Amino acid sequence: MAQHATGTVTHAPISPAPNRGSGEGRRCGWCRRVLPEQGSVGRPRLYCGQACRQRAYEQRSATAKAGLPADVVLVSRAELDGLQDRLYQLRCALEDVQTLLTEKPTKAELERSLSDLLHSTGRLDRLWVTERS
Repeated sequence: MAQHATGTVTHAPISPAPNRGSGEGRRCGWCRRVLPEQGSVGRPRLYCGQACRQRAYEQRSATAKAGLPADVVLVSRAELDGLQDRLYQLRCALEDVQTLLTEKPTKAELERSLSDLLHSTGRLDRLWVTERS
């Protein structure tokens, strides 16, 4: 949970349930890092450490006090605008590649277009979105 100057609070998505059948390791319910493999004894870990466990507790407490559902994620206007800008850039880059493919591009044109596409994704790999069940 991060407090912003605008007064809004950002929460990481919580999904401590195991990723059964996905072939991917379990992820921390707060920071989404892959959890280390665990033996068959004991309860499965939900968080990678005490700090993540504490942040998750703070989020549950804050949402309960505010009367919000547990799956609500609050972000600042600046963060939302930044994400929307990145998604718009990605959409434009995808459209450029799609248009280029209909025109029989040269290798150099295709490489440049794909490079632009990769650049437009930025660090979207750090944004974890979990499925709703």
